[in-house]
Amino acid sequence: MDELHHMSATDALRAFRARRLSPVELTEAVIARAERTEPVVNALCHRFFDEALRQAKLAERRYAGQGGPLWPLEGLPTVVKEDEPVEGQPWTQGSLQYRDAVAGHTSLFVRRLLDAGVIVHARSTASEFASAAFTHSALWGVTRNPWNPEFSPGGSSGGSGAALAAGSTVLATGSDTAGSIRVPASFSGVVGFKPPHGRVPVDPPYHLDTYVHSGVLARTVADVALTQNVVAGPHPGDVGSLRPRHVLPDPAELGRDLRGMRIALSEDLGDWAVDPAVRRNTREYGERLRAAGAHVEEVGLRVPRAQVMRAAAIHFHHGFGAAVAAEGREPGARLTPYAQAFARWAAEGAADAGVLDGLAIEADLYRPVGELFERFDALVCPTAATNGLVAGEDYVDHGPEVDGERLGHYLESLLALPFNIMNRCPVLAVPSGFAGNGVPTGVQIVGRPFDDTTPFRLGMAVEQRTHWPEVGA
Repeated sequence: MDELHHMSATDALRAFRARRLSPVELTEAVIARAERTEPVVNALCHRFFDEALRQAKLAERRYAGQGGPLWPLEGLPTVVKEDEPVEGQPWTQGSLQYRDAVAGHTSLFVRRLLDAGVIVHARSTASEFASAAFTHSALWGVTRNPWNPEFSPGGSSGGSGAALAAGSTVLATGSDTAGSIRVPASFSGVVGFKPPHGRVPVDPPYHLDTYVHSGVLARTVADVALTQNVVAGPHPGDVGSLRPRHVLPDPAELGRDLRGMRIALSEDLGDWAVDPAVRRNTREYGERLRAAGAHVEEVGLRVPRAQVMRAAAIHFHHGFGAAVAAEGREPGARLTPYAQAFARWAAEGAADAGVLDGLAIEADLYRPVGELFERFDALVCPTAATNGLVAGEDYVDHGPEVDGERLGHYLESLLALPFNIMNRCPVLAVPSGFAGNGVPTGVQIVGRPFDDTTPFRLGMAVEQRTHWPEVGA
């Protein structure tokens, strides 16, 4: 078994119930690991270690039959991304402008986790206002990838992905507006789920933004399924939340036989520059699905990159991008260069287009994918096209070089972005291998609209054990 700090949530709960492990022991192990790895990784911006140990002792009593009922996630150390409000805790949002802010309420999403018994021992770093696909800020500095600290763990939920890979948490939260759960999952070698829009309640006003999703990251598919079942379901505060509540089956009951499943495989969505290692690992993931009995077919699907960027720019300019721009106009504002560049890119990319123009492009983008789902149960493609984003790089006015092509914007390296546009599709991001620089690569398992179960069935069937990196030795 891996070291205690890398124990899965499902294994930990099983050990708690059998009285082979105490929540105190697990919390102590995670805290010790964080103290060892944080000087390198820098994934945790606020720490509540003493309070976490107090809560772990209460959980220990409940597992001993004292002090009340057990909750579904009782005693599991969890980091919450810093952009989520938790009443009484700092709500810094990665910004100097909010360095002293304290939340006066708890988000709908996090409340469900707290009510399920998690122990929030720390908050995880994010890019300023969650506006970038990498994680560093003027407030907290650079968050680094535990597998190779020269690279970013992705963003904007990069602290969550890095903490999971480093072993300084068991569960983590994220939010996903342009891939911000799935990209850190890919670069960190962990699992993340972007639920279909409305599956998990979101606080107003962003509950009405169809690109915005709250979700979870963990080290295994089963752990993500376990936690997703806690956070999913309708809420009176979110008019778009879906009824009835969707419950994922126990992954152990899904089996590993995929006979009868038809899977579409695309290495590049037909129009995206993709690193050769990412292509290779995507093909190898397809072979694993074939070995499990699925019919896997490489398809000629084309999701035009320029149209994706245009639709996203229009959407962000009329919503989130405008909000970031407004923050920059506040007296004394000192936004990071990448946050300013994000708002500027959205405004320039939208030009004179209105919301309806963007919706028309979005409809055109989904049509070939919708037709594909008439013949296939799921689509598998890379999560990110590049073998890594450099830690601390702002990527202002340029993107990374991918397979010999210098991209104009780093969002062009994220095949996650199209599925914020096609936001009713559930997407499970899982590891696919490693690039030559040691950075993990990942694939997305995209399900038909609102078919959450199929991505989990596929991901569980071919999941492989990970040997986690040593950090801070």
